[in-house]
Amino acid sequence: MTRLSLLSRPGCGLCEEMRRQVDTILAGVPRQWEEVDVDSDADLARRYGESIPILFVNGRLFAKIRLPRLAAALRLRRAAGRPGRQDGPGPMSNVQGPRQRR
Repeated sequence: MTRLSLLSRPGCGLCEEMRRQVDTILAGVPRQWEEVDVDSDADLARRYGESIPILFVNGRLFAKIRLPRLAAALRLRRAAGRPGRQDGPGPMSNVQGPRQRR
């Protein structure tokens, strides 16, 4: 089962669009959605309030504002097939920072 978490807020058109796109791309893939109102928590609002929608796939940050255009379907299907992280409850406990390039 693929776990999807979407940080959103009521009335967010981009958030609704992202969810529709993900549902289309992952049609036939078992998935469980969690939608989190970014304004429900002061820390979430501070960290992500200006960047919604934010999509986590199996506890890993996948996209901010829009799905990546280049190979979005392939990348999303690949991420959905990856096992989730088990290091805490909720989408924010699983956030990985940007990778450092050497």
